[in-house]
Amino acid sequence: MAFLRFFGYSLLVLHIAFPISHSLTCTSQNLTNNSLYKNCIDLPTLNSYLHWTYHLSKSSLSIAFLSSASPNGWISWAINPSSAGMIGAQSLIAFRQSDGSMSVNTYNISSYETVARSEILFNVSDLNAEYSDGMMRILATLALPENTKVVNQAWQVGGSVIDGETPGKHDLEDANLNAKGKLHLLDHAKVNAASGDGNGTIEKHSGSSGNSGRNVAIFVMLYCILM
Repeated sequence: MAFLRFFGYSLLVLHIAFPISHSLTCTSQNLTNNSLYKNCIDLPTLNSYLHWTYHLSKSSLSIAFLSSASPNGWISWAINPSSAGMIGAQSLIAFRQSDGSMSVNTYNISSYETVARSEILFNVSDLNAEYSDGMMRILATLALPENTKVVNQAWQVGGSVIDGETPGKHDLEDANLNAKGKLHLLDHAKVNAASGDGNGTIEKHSGSSGNSGRNVAIFVMLYCILM
């Protein structure tokens, strides 16, 4: 019995110190202008998150995209008006410059080989980027065509910047290749993830409710052991 109690206490300590799943979800993130965003989702790959508000009357989309990144890497969030792939993506790409300040610019992705700054199809305002605690953030407002209800979104992370101005190639792992999906601007409850057949859905704030259920089950088990 003493061993079981010791084992139970050990499990409890480990559970508190090392949560079963990644505890950082979009609902726990503090943004300097968090009041701007009515919705947020935990994107299914690359440890990435999207906060957004869609202003229907103005057809404008305000976003804050967050992703884990190395200090020498880059992050990107994009809308592709023509397909779900990379070619044609109207991208916002951010990275740190040599002096440590953040740079964020627009890129019309027209080739797999070269990525260069260029104008994109959407007017962009309030474009800004931040970096702290291993997370990069892109903040922007995009003017969309009138009555837009769904957009193809894509996000990406790379590990290097060439000559301080050109994003290097990203990995071709499944997490990178599946970093795309549909963002339903008027359906704040879910986002369709383009993984596999592209028909899967990810609930808003995905993972938080599942974590709570597992946490309750674990604490009930520990209580029974300790009693």
